Amino acid sequence: MTQIAPKIIRQIFVLLLILLTGSLIFREMLPYLSGVLGAITFYILLRKPMRYLVTHYKWKSNITALILMLASFVIVMIPLSGFGIMLANKISNIAANSERVIDAFQDQVGKIKFKTGIDINSQMDTEAITTWISDSAQSMVGNTFNLFIAIGLMYFMLYFMLTNRQELRQSLRKYIPMDNDNINEIGREVQTMVKSNAIGIPLVAIAQGLIALIGFLIFGIEEPLFWFVIVTIGSMIPFVGTLVGILPVFILTLSTGNSFQAYGILIYGFVVVGSTDNLIRLFVLKKLDNVHPLITLIGVIVGVPLFGFIGLIFGPLLVSMFMALVKIYKDEYGKADQI
Repeated sequence: MTQIAPKIIRQIFVLLLILLTGSLIFREMLPYLSGVLGAITFYILLRKPMRYLVTHYKWKSNITALILMLASFVIVMIPLSGFGIMLANKISNIAANSERVIDAFQDQVGKIKFKTGIDINSQMDTEAITTWISDSAQSMVGNTFNLFIAIGLMYFMLYFMLTNRQELRQSLRKYIPMDNDNINEIGREVQTMVKSNAIGIPLVAIAQGLIALIGFLIFGIEEPLFWFVIVTIGSMIPFVGTLVGILPVFILTLSTGNSFQAYGILIYGFVVVGSTDNLIRLFVLKKLDNVHPLITLIGVIVGVPLFGFIGLIFGPLLVSMFMALVKIYKDEYGKADQI
């Protein structure tokens, strides 16, 4: 009877221990995973400015890291916090008045039925919709504490990543069980995707949101800044981004009886905002990296449920990483089939 070598048994035992402890750590870190991913994103974006200031201007590493972290907080985190507070207040108001909002919506749907004969109200479960809105608002409030912890963890990690760049690089090469060429390829893939998604996509979204904001001001849409935020966030989602912001504005404006403004913003959204979206993406993303829209769309579908809002960045990165790992596996272990 053939016996398994003790060395193989010990190796399997160690691998099982690694998987067990790693899964436990991952499970407990999952609520704060967005902070870890945020630290990686800011590190990739800030490491070149960090190296340049330390090397050329002889700045101290700890002071340089603190200055760059403060700049990232002012430029990125404060606007995002403002957007988040605005959305949270709006959603809270909708949740508090959910029944009135649904009644108003059903009233407008009734008018559509009168004109077209299409009955949508019969398919609507008002109680279920109200419960969902209330639960979503409570969940958002409950996640606020985790968000603050994630942001604190992000900047804590980012400080040590910036001030210990060489040690971090050596540790990755030491603990990742791949040769240097494959590690370098994964590193290039991660840097390219992070720069494209963390810089290119938000720039395109903000530009598209500003163009939509001009239209909202022209046609006298109520709360234009709020809808600017909605269009900006929606623009990060390929194919359907414009619809997320424009269609609700059209429906709400039409419900108030302002048909001219409603159809005006609808046409403006599809013609002006939609066409400029393609032009902006052509100029901005081509400068960074031409990420295929399908990768972005699948990444958003996968990333947002996993990572939350930052999944807009790390979802496409996860898909690209999967494709890169498959390519590396094929190059490294598929050579024997080609002989």
